Amino acid sequence: MQRWKATVSYDGTLFAGYQVQPEGRTVQSEIERSLAKMHKGGELRISASGRTDAGVHAIGQVFHFDSSLAIAPDRWEKALNALLPGDIRITEVEAAAPDFHARFSAKKKEYHYRLLTCPQPDVFRRNYAYHFPYSLDHGALEDGMRMFLGTHDFTSFSSARSAVEDKIRTIYSFQMETSNDEILFKVSGSGFLYNMVRIMIGTLLDVGQGRIKPQEIGEMLKKKDRSAAGKTAPPHGLYFYQVTY
Repeated sequence: MQRWKATVSYDGTLFAGYQVQPEGRTVQSEIERSLAKMHKGGELRISASGRTDAGVHAIGQVFHFDSSLAIAPDRWEKALNALLPGDIRITEVEAAAPDFHARFSAKKKEYHYRLLTCPQPDVFRRNYAYHFPYSLDHGALEDGMRMFLGTHDFTSFSSARSAVEDKIRTIYSFQMETSNDEILFKVSGSGFLYNMVRIMIGTLLDVGQGRIKPQEIGEMLKKKDRSAAGKTAPPHGLYFYQVTY
């Protein structure tokens, strides 16, 4: 039995999320269905580095699985891609140590969020960036991003539905890049809570519009109350970018 580490990208537009659900098309169910075909119908479960909601995309999501099939890494990639739908693509498969775990072995995760700032919506990018045609103070945005750096209790920036008890996370970097009519936010950390990145972005947009001051983010963190932070930004601008092990 060999443990395999696979990296996958997907367009989340037509998925009900990553994780298997009783109803709805999911990324996990599509991958497991393809693996079952390769194993002659035998059930095979995968474990991912994280979960994404409906509409959220991935560039470097990682999952692992165990298999008794003697297949070379490059053949795994080709075989799975031949079976998977066009909105999922395996970009790499490599042999992993028996104790490797896609989630628990992760040292750092990075998410990107794309903001479309042109006056009119772009029909070709409507599913891949959040259209936000309002003036933003970039200096205030940068000041706000710095408030998230370091180790904090992110209860205020986690969905109230989150069942995770330990909400302490470390943010290593938070950057912003601008080009033409887009703003790209890049955030990396030890891990992220349910809706955490989207709530941080929603709060930063309030900062950028002058509705709240950057320093108020520090007070939000201290309150440990979801109602203290801003709105949750839409899912379609979010990308699970990469995992570092």
